[in-house]
Amino acid sequence: MENASPPENLIHNLNTATDNKSFTLPVFFSILIIVVLLGVLSGFFLGSRIKATSQSTQQTTSDEVEKTAGIVDKKTFSDKAEGILREGGIDGEGNFHLERPGGESQNAYLTSSTVDLSQYIGKKVRVWGQTFATEKAGWLMDVGLVEVLQ
Repeated sequence: MENASPPENLIHNLNTATDNKSFTLPVFFSILIIVVLLGVLSGFFLGSRIKATSQSTQQTTSDEVEKTAGIVDKKTFSDKAEGILREGGIDGEGNFHLERPGGESQNAYLTSSTVDLSQYIGKKVRVWGQTFATEKAGWLMDVGLVEVLQ
């Protein structure tokens, strides 16, 4: 058998390149700082534009409330009631209530997963919803559709 000599350079040094193309740590951190600053500035600019747009939208919706809002599904929301919408439930049941003729015992207590009822406080409304069993309230309804009457 012939003695084969081992290859001369099995292990190579990776740091032998001394040209200016190497990526140094100061260059990396400089680029990182520039990217972060650009991100912060663009986020601030876009955020202020979105905020201004949402404020103008809120002003128009608070001045003019939609005449009707919600889901028109009278099969699911088959119960209806009307009265003046007031804030506040009874003993943790409902977030709002309808003042109806006949006194406090005739109030319908309301909650809603589809309509923002806070826009209709103080207005005479008709609501369609689904009645739920309660312990304290005489009538608790999940409102699906609201219509302003006045």
